[in-house]
Amino acid sequence: MHIAPHDNRNKPIVDVDHDLVPLNYFNIVTLKQGESFDYAVPGYETCVVPATGTIDVDVDGAGFAKLGNRGVDVWDGEPEGVYVPTGAKTRLTCVSETAEVFIAGAKYDKVLEPFDVREAELDLVQYGSDDTKTHRKIKHILGGAQHGKVGRLLVSELYTVGAGGWSGFPSHKHDTDRRDENGELIETRHDETYNFRFRPNKGSGMQMLQREDNAPGDAYHIMDRSTILIDKGYHPCAVLPGYEMYYFTILGGLTQRSLKQYFQPTHEEQLHTIPGIMDMVAKFK
Repeated sequence: MHIAPHDNRNKPIVDVDHDLVPLNYFNIVTLKQGESFDYAVPGYETCVVPATGTIDVDVDGAGFAKLGNRGVDVWDGEPEGVYVPTGAKTRLTCVSETAEVFIAGAKYDKVLEPFDVREAELDLVQYGSDDTKTHRKIKHILGGAQHGKVGRLLVSELYTVGAGGWSGFPSHKHDTDRRDENGELIETRHDETYNFRFRPNKGSGMQMLQREDNAPGDAYHIMDRSTILIDKGYHPCAVLPGYEMYYFTILGGLTQRSLKQYFQPTHEEQLHTIPGIMDMVAKFK
């Protein structure tokens, strides 16, 4: 499902118990200097990530000052985040001229401890190549390094490298908790939400969604600030030549946090042609 770019007026773009992706929550909050935004999401753990600007974050009295160091866009510096426990009362206060803030969430019933993730603590991976048109960087904010401190939520930023290319290839899915005949876990159910940005921002791309292997699927024209909801199926995406693409990624698991991707059988051999892809797989834990 494609949600077209719009002014959400600080209201959730993906609210709790969404029909398509009930395991996800997503909001974008825009603030001016001195303005604050209060929120609490019962039943969902969340992560606060400034897309631009700098904010102070208060989580039930625990303070995290000067979060975020980016200027004009998501290419202007590295991400930072604050993990917010399920249902915690949280206040965001803008301390820069303006700030745009992502709030990512996953359904989870236990209450853990808040913590921040600063630039030096990011979990980084780069894979693919210019030759295979799959070159990209992934910046995990809540990735493998936070295993044991987070319930079901994975939060990352993904960048295409160069101008034009594919992400999410070889095509994969994660819509079912299942094991093989030997009891080995081969796929996990994780709902996924993306928010896209392009540089220059007049750029655009395409999100594919193929429900069954080697069968006709759907395609969505994505633009700057498009939101895509992935409930099931194989889902690669691409950016037009001459433009760079970014997408903020939220994954929420049904029964566990670690993500097990199932690669599309028709294209599985491509796993052996893309440098570093197994490192990418290992980082989504």
